[in-house]
Amino acid sequence: MPARTAPRPRLTPARTARPSSKAVGHAQALSRGLTLLESLAATDHGATLTELAASLKLPAPTAHRLLAALERSAFVRQDANGVWSIGVRAFRVGSAFLAQRDLAVEARPHLTRLMEQAGETANLAVMSDGEAVFIAQAPCRELLRMDVKLGARAPVHASGVGKAMLAALPERDLDAALPADLPRYTEHTLTTREALVAEIVASRRRGYAVDDEEHAVGLRCVAGAIHDEQGRPWAALSLAGPTSRFTRERIDALGALVRDTARELSLALGGEPPRPGNHAPAKAVR
Repeated sequence: MPARTAPRPRLTPARTARPSSKAVGHAQALSRGLTLLESLAATDHGATLTELAASLKLPAPTAHRLLAALERSAFVRQDANGVWSIGVRAFRVGSAFLAQRDLAVEARPHLTRLMEQAGETANLAVMSDGEAVFIAQAPCRELLRMDVKLGARAPVHASGVGKAMLAALPERDLDAALPADLPRYTEHTLTTREALVAEIVASRRRGYAVDDEEHAVGLRCVAGAIHDEQGRPWAALSLAGPTSRFTRERIDALGALVRDTARELSLALGGEPPRPGNHAPAKAVR
């Protein structure tokens, strides 16, 4: 008697559950509400219903319905003149983010990627007592490379990170932040106030600062400032390497790379970096 062939299992395509129209409506309302909050946060003194509806291209009744829901949860508030602004609960949420963020931890993947793209050592520094202090580093894989101990200090007038943070200061605060003394470290060090201010102006125009053997002979560096939520300099990222490899021909490309990475990190930390100018996109250059 011939053997019976077992029936083959049939594969039935899994049915993809479609979200209900109610769920879609809730998601759309949430998205619109968050966009509305962002729009209000971007204003200096709040906005009227008409202004918000126009800026978000929403019907006025829809914008009012969203605002009313947010007001009930204290995320927004309305004054006697009908102007809406950010409420105390939104402030608490934002404050929690600021309290929990960690500069060094958040910067680590950016430092590593910057080092891999450039082939040079990437550094993170902050300002302390009028000097730049290195707090993190991603060393490159070359035998000849920049090597700095964490906690080491550098003069702001003769370092890329220092000049980047000076250049990011508001004009009204720059004069007080400039060092009274500008000691010479190499023949390339800027030792006059006029020369330093001119270089700061150039750094603002480029979007990054340059240390061209100003602190140590044979070492070149480019750096970009990291901005906090008020647009002030919080820290700086840099790329540094020996002049034999970090040639002047590489300055523009590496400067653009560090500038763009510093901007990305600023945004990741909730900062307000300057609007990007008409700079060419950064490319990895080895």
